[in-house]
Amino acid sequence: MRKKLKIILLVLLAFLLYFVVGMLVPFVHLKTVRPQEKEKIKTESFYNRSGKNGVDRARIVEDNQEALDMRLHMIQKAKKEIILSTFDIREGDSTEDIFAALVQAAHRGVRVKILVDGLYGTLHMSGKPIFQAAGSDPNIEIRFYNTPNPLKPWTIHGCLHDKYLVIDNQYLLMGGRNTFDYFLGAHKGKGVGLDREIFIVNTGKEKDSAVGQVKQYFQNVWNLKVCKTAFDRWSAVKRQTEIQRLLKKAQTLRIPKIDDEKITVPTKKTTLVTNPTHIYGKEPLVWETLKQLMLHANRRIMIHTPYAVFSKEMYHGMKEITQKVPDTTIILNSIASGDNVCASADYQKNKNKIIHTGVSLYEYMGKHSTHGKSLVIDDDLAVVGSYNFDCRSTYVDTETMLVVHGKEITKQLEEKLYALKDGSLKVRRDGTYEKNKKVREQSMDTKKRRMITFLSYLIQGFRYLA
Repeated sequence: MRKKLKIILLVLLAFLLYFVVGMLVPFVHLKTVRPQEKEKIKTESFYNRSGKNGVDRARIVEDNQEALDMRLHMIQKAKKEIILSTFDIREGDSTEDIFAALVQAAHRGVRVKILVDGLYGTLHMSGKPIFQAAGSDPNIEIRFYNTPNPLKPWTIHGCLHDKYLVIDNQYLLMGGRNTFDYFLGAHKGKGVGLDREIFIVNTGKEKDSAVGQVKQYFQNVWNLKVCKTAFDRWSAVKRQTEIQRLLKKAQTLRIPKIDDEKITVPTKKTTLVTNPTHIYGKEPLVWETLKQLMLHANRRIMIHTPYAVFSKEMYHGMKEITQKVPDTTIILNSIASGDNVCASADYQKNKNKIIHTGVSLYEYMGKHSTHGKSLVIDDDLAVVGSYNFDCRSTYVDTETMLVVHGKEITKQLEEKLYALKDGSLKVRRDGTYEKNKKVREQSMDTKKRRMITFLSYLIQGFRYLA
């Protein structure tokens, strides 16, 4: 008996070693963008110097209730196709509203495609009637991107981090929000994540709009071999019961009337920037493109990111940027406000390195964590999407960022970033805060402080996945 137990234990330990090595080692080497790919990045191509407006109108969507209302408005307008791509969907009040509207759209003949990251889809959607009913509806298809296989531990990483909604050839909503109550709607007694999106209305041909660019990108990802259909089989009786419940729910939705032209402003040009879409370590195309755009700034740069976990290449790049554009600011969560303990732990350990890149660093001191990902470059370039300034977004996950040329939309985004800055404390070169009577430093409880201190040392060996 002891011999058998010893063999079993050795097998388990061998598998554990295989699992850990297989999960971590394939991503150790951080790729750089190949010279031929760098040559394809033409910063001038992101601008429209003709003096005429482009086909897209835009609006920055900051408020969580507005974000939910906008989704319901867009879905209600759908005539042929709805595309929803998201990192994470969970049950909740806002999800009930959205899926009721999606089912109602499907039953009036609209084709609905939903793409979710495989890891988070498995964790938060499997076995839930609302998703099983929707996924087994004839006019709705749900696919998971890269569902992890424990026997192939390298599949655990490489997540789908894209977050956007596309309606026909008319509407696009893109940003950092996941699809659940923390980010959508106004729900008493629940946590709140502060986030940001950009709403696009196409007034011309699809091919000239960000809508067409995103639809083409989505189709390429949708057709990847790692994208597998989920929830396509379920009890017909159970499906019918749940579908009827959702259709009944749809009749009670309060969808505000939104004047698309009134709430949006004209833009000059919109351009989609993405990472590679395979599940392995990636060339950092989004980072490299944003870096090149920042290096060509004339006056100032404002960056809003929830987290800052820099690689050597990113530290070097930020130094280049600040030498070229001294007025470069990063706004991110303070360790006390942040809700990502691993990213906060790495920030605590490497904060001085970020400071020494030369950026003006501001830590947000709000009660809730901020989750937006945006840049303002000079007074005419606004960038909004899913990309965090961390190693995972740079080298591991799929990411989407929309670069918009236009002074009016840049002004809108600038106002949002200044509001965050007003709720932040500036970090001095020695790591302490400049005094500000209007902003109080957030405090951490002892448990969180100890956890972050412990993790700040533990994660250094695999921070390339943070």
